[in-house]
Amino acid sequence: MEEQLVGVNAKTGLYPGARSWSGGRLRVLGRGPLESYCYHVMSRTCGGEVFWDEVEKEALRRVIWRMAEFSGVKVVTYCVMGNHFHLLAEVPHRETWMQRFAGATGEVKLLEHLGVLYSKAYVGLLRDELSDLRTRGLAVLAEQKLTMIKRRFCDLSIFMKEVKERFSRWLNKRRGRRGTLWMDRFKSVLVEGKGEALRTMVAYIDLNPVRAGLVKDPKDYRWCGYAEALGGSRRAQRGLCKALGKPVDGWKSAAAGEAYRCLLHAEGREVKDAQNEKVVVRGVTAESARAVLATHGKLSPAELVRLRVRYFTEGVVLGSREFVEGIFSAQRERFSPKRKDGARRIAESEAPFYALRRLRLRPLG
Repeated sequence: MEEQLVGVNAKTGLYPGARSWSGGRLRVLGRGPLESYCYHVMSRTCGGEVFWDEVEKEALRRVIWRMAEFSGVKVVTYCVMGNHFHLLAEVPHRETWMQRFAGATGEVKLLEHLGVLYSKAYVGLLRDELSDLRTRGLAVLAEQKLTMIKRRFCDLSIFMKEVKERFSRWLNKRRGRRGTLWMDRFKSVLVEGKGEALRTMVAYIDLNPVRAGLVKDPKDYRWCGYAEALGGSRRAQRGLCKALGKPVDGWKSAAAGEAYRCLLHAEGREVKDAQNEKVVVRGVTAESARAVLATHGKLSPAELVRLRVRYFTEGVVLGSREFVEGIFSAQRERFSPKRKDGARRIAESEAPFYALRRLRLRPLG
């Protein structure tokens, strides 16, 4: 799969000829005293007629995470379906977030931050251009360039615009297609950033594949925040901890994973008709919900290992420490000179169980 995602992983320069972002949809934005605001956003392909395969779902997932890191937006959870996606995004208070680029070293930090999205060559050219403008007495133009870059931070509309444009360019090139991919501007709902409303919204998003009948348990759908969190992704775990009101790194210590699993099965039960015979709203079966609640949402070590192994990229090695180290030594030239050993223990396994890659660093391939 990795070779098919080269275009998505590549760092690029600015998009030439990018269109303005405008439209008539009513959008309520949080502009009060809070440090951040959360939004449920959703966007669908034209008429819902363009469907994505597994590689394309993975590409969109990566674009969302990379653009979030670049723009300052935090992903609370997400779900990439066949022809649309849901995202619960936390947008920080812009002035507060931008303080990281203040002071004498602010511009240096800003240019370093651009490395999240752009190549070293592009950042180097921009640095040289800014220096040249100032040398020629055109410092105002240099500041204008920096201001244009900063405008892209902590802005929900610009974030969504760039996610959709970046993905559509990649998809059109992959398929050899032309024209518009997305149906219209994204839909958004302002959500209170704590409490019942936030918990209900994250559960709604992660339960989408169950409601659609794609899986019986949300943990088994690879393109949602919950499954990624179970796969070992720290960033996905932090987002769900935020929604549950747990410490940022409390996925294990605060039992957030178990609490969220209980929430999903309580909120996501299927609904039957008055005769209790026909399912009118798909969801988690009553039997499954009872079983999960009876175990307080705990997954067995074997199940956790299975979920993590599913997220390995191609070419991974699994086995004892000695086996993995042997493979690593035999293929040492394929790895960074800085790496001293090969075995990475999977913490959830009961018996000593090792891998060639740390799963939380390579979620899904």
